[in-house]
Amino acid sequence: MGFDYSGFAGRRPRVAVHKFSSCDGCQLAFLNAGEALLAVSELVEFVHFAEAGPVDPDAPADIAFIEGSVSTPEERERLDHIRAHTGYLISIGACATSGGLQALRNLYADGVDTWRQAVYASPEYVASLDTATPVAEHVKVDLEIWGCPVNTAQVVGVLHDLLHGVQPTQSRDKVCLECKRQNAVCVMVAKGMPCMGPVTQTGCGAICPRYGRDCYACYGPAETVNTDAQGNRLIELGLQPADVTRRFHFINSHAPAFRAAGNKHRSE
Repeated sequence: MGFDYSGFAGRRPRVAVHKFSSCDGCQLAFLNAGEALLAVSELVEFVHFAEAGPVDPDAPADIAFIEGSVSTPEERERLDHIRAHTGYLISIGACATSGGLQALRNLYADGVDTWRQAVYASPEYVASLDTATPVAEHVKVDLEIWGCPVNTAQVVGVLHDLLHGVQPTQSRDKVCLECKRQNAVCVMVAKGMPCMGPVTQTGCGAICPRYGRDCYACYGPAETVNTDAQGNRLIELGLQPADVTRRFHFINSHAPAFRAAGNKHRSE
Protein backbone atom coordinates (compact mmCIF):
# COMPACT_ATOMS: atom_id res chain seq x y z
CA MET A 1 0.00 0.00 0.00
CA GLY A 2 1.09 3.58 -0.51
CA PHE A 3 0.41 6.70 1.51
CA ASP A 4 -2.30 9.23 0.72
CA TYR A 5 -1.51 12.70 2.02
CA SER A 6 -5.21 13.31 2.67
CA GLY A 7 -4.99 10.86 5.55
CA PHE A 8 -2.43 12.87 7.50
CA ALA A 9 -4.64 15.85 8.44
CA GLY A 10 -2.16 18.44 7.26
CA ARG A 11 0.94 16.89 8.84
CA ARG A 12 3.93 15.36 7.16
CA PRO A 13 4.34 11.55 7.30
CA ARG A 14 6.71 10.49 10.07
CA VAL A 15 9.78 8.48 8.97
CA ALA A 16 12.22 6.57 11.18
CA VAL A 17 15.53 4.94 10.26
CA HIS A 18 16.62 2.33 12.80
CA LYS A 19 19.97 0.58 13.22
CA PHE A 20 20.37 -2.99 14.45
CA SER A 21 23.54 -5.13 14.13
CA SER A 22 25.24 -3.61 11.09
CA CYS A 23 28.02 -1.38 9.81
CA ASP A 24 25.77 1.66 9.12
CA GLY A 25 26.51 1.41 5.38
CA CYS A 26 22.85 1.26 4.39
CA GLN A 27 22.02 4.34 6.45
CA LEU A 28 24.77 6.12 4.56
CA ALA A 29 22.83 5.38 1.38
CA PHE A 30 20.32 7.95 2.66
CA LEU A 31 23.00 10.52 3.44
CA ASN A 32 24.66 9.99 0.06
CA ALA A 33 21.48 11.31 -1.53
CA GLY A 34 22.63 14.82 -0.61
CA GLU A 35 20.24 17.39 -2.06
CA ALA A 36 17.69 14.69 -2.86
CA LEU A 37 17.51 13.86 0.85
CA LEU A 38 16.98 17.52 1.67
CA ALA A 39 14.11 17.59 -0.79
CA VAL A 40 12.59 14.48 0.81
CA SER A 41 12.93 16.04 4.26
CA GLU A 42 10.55 18.78 3.14
CA LEU A 43 7.90 16.14 2.44
CA VAL A 44 8.35 14.03 5.58
CA GLU A 45 9.35 14.43 9.21
CA PHE A 46 12.34 12.30 10.23
CA VAL A 47 11.48 11.42 13.83
CA HIS A 48 14.44 9.08 14.33
CA PHE A 49 17.59 8.92 12.21
CA ALA A 50 20.72 8.93 14.37
CA GLU A 51 23.10 9.26 11.41
CA ALA A 52 21.35 12.46 10.35
CA GLY A 53 20.51 14.03 13.71
CA PRO A 54 17.11 13.25 15.31
CA VAL A 55 17.23 10.53 17.97
CA ASP A 56 13.97 9.12 19.32
CA PRO A 57 13.93 5.34 18.78
CA ASP A 58 10.54 4.98 20.50
CA ALA A 59 8.76 7.51 18.28
CA PRO A 60 5.75 6.19 16.30
CA ALA A 61 6.36 6.29 12.54
CA ASP A 62 4.29 5.98 9.41
CA ILE A 63 7.28 4.54 7.54
CA ALA A 64 10.27 2.87 9.19
CA PHE A 65 13.48 1.59 7.64
CA ILE A 66 15.51 -1.00 9.54
CA GLU A 67 19.17 -1.67 8.86
CA GLY A 68 20.90 -4.64 10.48
CA SER A 69 20.26 -8.18 11.63
CA VAL A 70 18.56 -9.29 14.83
CA SER A 71 21.55 -10.49 16.86
CA THR A 72 20.91 -9.57 20.51
CA PRO A 73 18.04 -10.00 23.01
CA GLU A 74 17.69 -6.21 23.18
CA GLU A 75 17.26 -6.00 19.40
CA ARG A 76 14.63 -8.73 19.43
CA GLU A 77 12.61 -6.82 22.02
CA ARG A 78 13.09 -3.46 20.33
CA LEU A 79 11.95 -4.87 16.98
CA ASP A 80 8.57 -5.81 18.43
CA HIS A 81 8.15 -2.25 19.71
CA ILE A 82 9.06 -0.75 16.32
CA ARG A 83 6.65 -3.02 14.46
CA ALA A 84 3.82 -2.16 16.85
CA HIS A 85 4.35 1.56 16.30
CA THR A 86 5.03 1.59 12.55
CA GLY A 87 2.61 1.70 9.65
CA TYR A 88 4.89 0.47 6.83
CA LEU A 89 8.10 -1.40 7.72
CA ILE A 90 11.01 -1.75 5.30
CA SER A 91 14.15 -3.81 5.90
CA ILE A 92 17.20 -2.50 4.05
CA GLY A 93 20.46 -4.22 3.23
CA ALA A 94 21.88 -7.74 3.46
CA CYS A 95 21.99 -7.76 7.27
CA ALA A 96 18.30 -6.91 7.61
CA THR A 97 17.11 -9.09 4.72
CA SER A 98 19.30 -12.20 5.19
CA GLY A 99 21.28 -11.82 8.40
CA GLY A 100 24.39 -10.50 6.64
CA LEU A 101 27.91 -11.46 7.62
CA GLN A 102 26.79 -11.97 11.21
CA ALA A 103 24.71 -14.95 10.06
CA LEU A 104 27.87 -16.90 9.26
CA ARG A 105 27.79 -18.01 12.89
CA ASN A 106 24.48 -19.75 12.18
CA LEU A 107 26.38 -22.34 10.14
CA TYR A 108 28.11 -23.77 13.20
CA ALA A 109 26.54 -25.58 16.16
CA ASP A 110 28.77 -23.71 18.61
CA GLY A 111 28.79 -20.57 16.49
CA VAL A 112 27.75 -17.89 18.94
CA ASP A 113 30.25 -18.87 21.64
CA THR A 114 33.11 -19.59 19.26
CA TRP A 115 32.72 -16.36 17.32
CA ARG A 116 32.11 -14.21 20.40
CA GLN A 117 35.32 -15.45 22.04
CA ALA A 118 37.28 -14.94 18.82
CA VAL A 119 36.07 -11.36 18.32
CA TYR A 120 35.75 -9.82 21.78
CA ALA A 121 38.42 -9.43 24.47
CA SER A 122 35.78 -9.85 27.21
CA PRO A 123 33.04 -12.00 25.65
CA GLU A 124 31.29 -12.46 29.00
CA TYR A 125 30.01 -8.88 28.72
CA VAL A 126 28.46 -9.39 25.27
CA ALA A 127 24.84 -10.53 25.09
CA SER A 128 24.05 -12.34 21.84
CA LEU A 129 21.28 -14.52 20.54
CA ASP A 130 22.25 -17.99 19.35
CA THR A 131 21.68 -16.83 15.76
CA ALA A 132 21.78 -13.65 13.70
CA THR A 133 18.65 -13.49 11.60
CA PRO A 134 16.80 -11.20 9.17
CA VAL A 135 14.04 -8.90 10.36
CA ALA A 136 11.35 -10.83 8.49
CA GLU A 137 11.94 -13.93 10.62
CA HIS A 138 10.56 -12.05 13.62
CA VAL A 139 7.95 -9.53 12.46
CA LYS A 140 5.89 -8.69 9.38
CA VAL A 141 7.96 -6.78 6.83
CA ASP A 142 6.14 -4.82 4.14
CA LEU A 143 9.11 -4.48 1.78
CA GLU A 144 12.69 -5.77 1.58
CA ILE A 145 15.48 -3.86 -0.17
CA TRP A 146 18.49 -6.12 -0.65
CA GLY A 147 22.12 -5.13 -1.09
CA CYS A 148 25.42 -4.71 0.72
CA PRO A 149 24.93 -1.85 0.92
CA VAL A 150 21.69 -0.74 -0.70
CA ASN A 151 22.14 2.12 -3.12
CA THR A 152 20.78 5.62 -2.77
CA ALA A 153 18.42 5.40 -5.74
CA GLN A 154 16.71 2.38 -4.19
CA VAL A 155 15.85 3.88 -0.80
CA VAL A 156 14.94 7.34 -2.08
CA GLY A 157 12.88 5.82 -4.90
CA VAL A 158 10.91 3.63 -2.49
CA LEU A 159 10.19 6.60 -0.24
CA HIS A 160 8.96 8.67 -3.17
CA ASP A 161 6.70 5.80 -4.31
CA LEU A 162 5.09 5.53 -0.90
CA LEU A 163 4.55 9.27 -0.60
CA HIS A 164 2.78 9.28 -3.96
CA GLY A 165 0.51 6.34 -3.15
CA VAL A 166 2.39 3.82 -5.30
CA GLN A 167 3.23 0.33 -4.07
CA PRO A 168 7.04 0.04 -4.38
CA THR A 169 8.47 -2.88 -6.32
CA GLN A 170 11.97 -4.29 -6.37
CA SER A 171 13.50 -5.93 -9.45
CA ARG A 172 14.73 -9.49 -8.85
CA ASP A 173 16.42 -9.72 -12.26
CA LYS A 174 19.87 -11.28 -12.38
CA VAL A 175 23.06 -9.24 -12.58
CA CYS A 176 23.68 -10.87 -15.98
CA LEU A 177 20.69 -9.04 -17.42
CA GLU A 178 22.00 -5.77 -16.05
CA CYS A 179 25.38 -6.46 -17.68
CA LYS A 180 23.60 -6.89 -21.01
CA ARG A 181 21.74 -3.61 -20.53
CA GLN A 182 25.00 -1.83 -19.73
CA ASN A 183 26.89 -3.48 -22.64
CA ALA A 184 29.37 -4.90 -20.14
CA VAL A 185 31.69 -7.71 -21.20
CA CYS A 186 30.87 -10.97 -19.38
CA VAL A 187 33.83 -11.59 -17.09
CA MET A 188 32.89 -15.24 -16.68
CA VAL A 189 32.87 -15.95 -20.43
CA ALA A 190 35.64 -13.57 -21.53
CA LYS A 191 38.03 -13.89 -18.58
CA GLY A 192 37.05 -17.13 -16.85
CA MET A 193 36.28 -15.35 -13.57
CA PRO A 194 34.06 -17.12 -11.00
CA CYS A 195 31.29 -14.54 -11.25
CA MET A 196 28.12 -14.92 -9.17
CA GLY A 197 26.07 -12.79 -11.55
CA PRO A 198 23.96 -15.68 -12.91
CA VAL A 199 22.36 -16.26 -9.48
CA THR A 200 22.47 -12.77 -7.95
CA GLN A 201 19.74 -10.14 -8.17
CA THR A 202 20.66 -6.78 -9.60
CA GLY A 203 20.31 -3.44 -7.88
CA CYS A 204 23.93 -2.36 -7.91
CA GLY A 205 23.94 -1.64 -11.64
CA ALA A 206 26.42 -4.51 -12.22
CA ILE A 207 29.18 -2.26 -10.94
CA CYS A 208 31.78 -5.00 -10.37
CA PRO A 209 31.56 -6.68 -13.81
CA ARG A 210 31.54 -3.26 -15.49
CA TYR A 211 34.93 -2.60 -13.88
CA GLY A 212 36.35 -6.01 -14.75
CA ARG A 213 35.62 -7.74 -11.44
CA ASP A 214 33.51 -10.80 -10.78
CA CYS A 215 30.26 -10.40 -8.84
CA TYR A 216 30.38 -11.43 -5.17
CA ALA A 217 26.60 -11.75 -4.73
CA CYS A 218 26.18 -8.66 -2.53
CA TYR A 219 22.50 -8.35 -3.47
CA GLY A 220 21.48 -11.89 -2.60
CA PRO A 221 19.77 -14.55 -4.71
CA ALA A 222 17.67 -13.58 -7.72
CA GLU A 223 14.04 -14.65 -7.97
CA THR A 224 14.72 -17.93 -9.77
CA VAL A 225 18.22 -19.37 -9.58
CA ASN A 226 19.94 -22.55 -10.70
CA THR A 227 22.50 -22.89 -7.94
CA ASP A 228 23.46 -26.42 -9.02
CA ALA A 229 24.53 -25.20 -12.46
CA GLN A 230 26.30 -22.20 -10.92
CA GLY A 231 28.22 -24.36 -8.46
CA ASN A 232 29.26 -26.80 -11.18
CA ARG A 233 30.44 -23.96 -13.39
CA LEU A 234 32.54 -22.48 -10.60
CA ILE A 235 34.24 -25.84 -10.13
CA GLU A 236 34.87 -26.04 -13.89
CA LEU A 237 36.58 -22.64 -13.59
CA GLY A 238 38.99 -24.07 -11.04
CA LEU A 239 37.42 -23.41 -7.64
CA GLN A 240 37.60 -26.10 -4.98
CA PRO A 241 34.32 -27.12 -3.26
CA ALA A 242 35.30 -25.13 -0.16
CA ASP A 243 35.78 -22.03 -2.31
CA VAL A 244 32.39 -22.54 -3.93
CA THR A 245 30.87 -22.74 -0.46
CA ARG A 246 32.51 -19.44 0.45
CA ARG A 247 31.05 -17.80 -2.63
CA PHE A 248 27.51 -18.78 -1.66
CA HIS A 249 27.99 -18.20 2.08
CA PHE A 250 29.92 -14.94 1.90
CA ILE A 251 27.41 -12.11 2.49
CA ASN A 252 23.96 -13.71 2.28
CA SER A 253 24.57 -17.12 3.88
CA HIS A 254 21.17 -17.20 5.58
CA ALA A 255 19.24 -16.73 2.32
CA PRO A 256 17.72 -20.20 1.78
CA ALA A 257 18.93 -20.70 -1.81
CA PHE A 258 22.50 -19.68 -1.01
CA ARG A 259 22.57 -21.53 2.30
CA ALA A 260 21.51 -24.81 0.67
CA ALA A 261 23.95 -24.41 -2.24
CA GLY A 262 26.86 -23.60 0.05
CA ASN A 263 26.10 -26.52 2.35
CA LYS A 264 26.00 -28.90 -0.61
CA HIS A 265 29.58 -28.06 -1.63
CA ARG A 266 30.69 -27.78 1.98
CA SER A 267 30.00 -31.48 2.44
CA GLU A 268 31.86 -32.57 -0.71
